[in-house]
Amino acid sequence: MSDVKAIEELGNKYKELRAEIAKIIVGQDDTVDQVLYAILAGGHALLIGVPGLAKTLLVHTIAEAIGLDFKRIQFTPDLMPSDILGSEILDEHRKFKFIKGPIFSNIILADEINRTPPKTQAALLEAMQERSVTIAGHNHKLAKPFFVLATQNPIEQEGTYPLPEAQLDRFMFSIHLDYPSFNEEVQVVKNTTSDKKETITSLLNASEIESYQQLIRRIPVADNVVEYAVKLVSKTRPDSLNATELVKNYIDWGAGPRASQNLIIAAKVNAAVNGKFSPDIEDVKAVAFPILNHRIVKNYKAEAEGISDREIINSLL
Repeated sequence: MSDVKAIEELGNKYKELRAEIAKIIVGQDDTVDQVLYAILAGGHALLIGVPGLAKTLLVHTIAEAIGLDFKRIQFTPDLMPSDILGSEILDEHRKFKFIKGPIFSNIILADEINRTPPKTQAALLEAMQERSVTIAGHNHKLAKPFFVLATQNPIEQEGTYPLPEAQLDRFMFSIHLDYPSFNEEVQVVKNTTSDKKETITSLLNASEIESYQQLIRRIPVADNVVEYAVKLVSKTRPDSLNATELVKNYIDWGAGPRASQNLIIAAKVNAAVNGKFSPDIEDVKAVAFPILNHRIVKNYKAEAEGISDREIINSLL
């Protein structure tokens, strides 16, 4: 099949996926799009929202719709790296046998990743980066495709271990979930308090997702679009020649080169699912906020004056 035909097929499949997910998930359109974009781009996503916004249900529904294995890990202060990765045990023949941990799945929901100590966070983040784990000197490859969708609760920060900026950078998207609108909440209550049960049909499988990921990589990008993405990222750095006054006054650290790479990959996905054969500057702008918002570090002055990430990023766009 030609790439042109494959992009058209991806656009149609994406519409079907969205309709299937909407059977269970009411609203949250941007969130669903961004999670699906991360999956098609082969990246990971961090979901930030207060309890009760159906983060777990959202991830579970998406995993069902795209036909992938799904495991949920509840992060707690006493969780050890071996609880995630697995460990070696002595079997009845006195031979060491590796028992796989929950990380050996296609989609991992790392629930409340900031509740667990840095040692355990690091074990997960290493697996995200390397797509493999090393136990007792033996390297074990993870399933393909492999995605981590981590959640963070922005309230109740007591007893938490916030992810350092270098580790946040491993996540392609940082997705902020908002409360539903009045009409959406009415619909949620109706759906969840009746005896009606919706079932989700799997529309894809692992090999199809991998082929779509390779297709996204093959999509050509014009030089001016790449230059726009790189210039946008460089504008977030206070010591850059492109930095605006707002950035110089309110930002300590800007985004690194990984942000530029992610902007282009995500722009390709945005173009492909909307039936375009090459991304333009509008596609870069469409994905800029969830890619940049966790990669800029505001200073004390920004916090004191209530300057938001969105305000800074919108000014750059």
